[in-house]
Amino acid sequence: MRSKYIIPVFAALCLLAGCGSKKVSNTASVSVEVNTTTAVTSTAKTSSSAVKTTAVTTTTTAAKPEPPKDLVLKGKDSVEVYEEIKLKDFITEKNVDLKDGEVMLNTSDTGVFEVEIPYIYKGNEFKQKLQYSVLDTTPPIVLNAGWTPNHKVGTPFDLNNYVGFADNFDKTPSLTYEGDVDPNAVGDYPLTATATDSSGNSVSWDLTISVVEQVPAPVDNNPRVDYSSFIERYDQEGVRFGIDVSAWQTNVDYNAVRDAGCSFVIIRIGYYYSQITMDDYFRQNIENATAAGLDVGVYFYTTDNSEEGVREHARWIADNLNGQQLDFPVAFDWEEFGNFQKYGMSIRDLNDIYAAFADEMEKCGYSAMLYSSKNFLNNFWSQRTKASHPVWLAHFVDETDYEGDYAIWQASAYGHIPGIIGDVDMDIQYMNR
Repeated sequence: MRSKYIIPVFAALCLLAGCGSKKVSNTASVSVEVNTTTAVTSTAKTSSSAVKTTAVTTTTTAAKPEPPKDLVLKGKDSVEVYEEIKLKDFITEKNVDLKDGEVMLNTSDTGVFEVEIPYIYKGNEFKQKLQYSVLDTTPPIVLNAGWTPNHKVGTPFDLNNYVGFADNFDKTPSLTYEGDVDPNAVGDYPLTATATDSSGNSVSWDLTISVVEQVPAPVDNNPRVDYSSFIERYDQEGVRFGIDVSAWQTNVDYNAVRDAGCSFVIIRIGYYYSQITMDDYFRQNIENATAAGLDVGVYFYTTDNSEEGVREHARWIADNLNGQQLDFPVAFDWEEFGNFQKYGMSIRDLNDIYAAFADEMEKCGYSAMLYSSKNFLNNFWSQRTKASHPVWLAHFVDETDYEGDYAIWQASAYGHIPGIIGDVDMDIQYMNR
């Protein structure tokens, strides 16, 4: 580029004459052309010797990165409702790197969803949207098949009183059956029951209803286990032995319990049916057990079917503990699976209810623990739930074959121990779990 410097005559005279005090009455200018790569304009006036310079620079803008023209990023067409699936497992084909494949896909409802997936290409981040369908293809599960229930003659018949079932998604699956039952005539009535959810998935099973003059009392032929034999059978490094009690055990002599080899006791603090009620012996149990030097924990039995309800339970528990330190997490005990459908919940709902209870307990300064049997741990409680807090396993066998993790095993409901009249639950704590 060619540019010009304009040098005033005044400046030239100054160079020759020294620029003294003489004034110059006439001004003129001459132009001198010079070659330069930068355009600069200098201006001088006769009234001032100051020179102002303005510089102009040129900047270069980098080209905007572009996504690959041959992008391959495909996901599954459909996934199961509530399925716990990460983006890296959702994607079936790709020729780029995912920014974070550990992010969970949204499967919280049925329908068509869209996910925006960040990916990396040549060191730059881009995003691609994919659609997928969330379906409910899982049939309800049978929690209580009923088998051969007895129904008293002359009373109204409702099969819901004898069976239990639940769906992963539907809160109110329907129950139908094939066959006839005459509740006014003694006899055996074979039925085929079917539970169907709102997506049309169903499960069927057979049972027989016996209409009888008098419903027989349950027969208890369970063998009783002496506590000393219980300890001897399961004694090994890293375990401790305990019991759990409620008002059913009435007045417990905890010094005798301790001397029998018991190290801890988990005490029912209360229960909920239509309202929260404190266990009649809770205060006495926790005071005397602590005085005897036993480690103590508490559990709460509930039939509530709402998150806010169990949060209220947690606050009530904390209020009544009044800051007392526990040696175990607070155990959540929900056992109404025999007629589960009556509570208007899905399987997911109860898992979320337990999560709400645990969250509220932590807000109150305590941790939580899930109490449940092997059957429901395997078929009802999600892996997410079981992994989030310790598990207290109930399985009344000589050797449990439950394959999941558990911190405490309730191995028998028919223990006999000095200091307690009648049966008591017997527990094993695994110190390294």
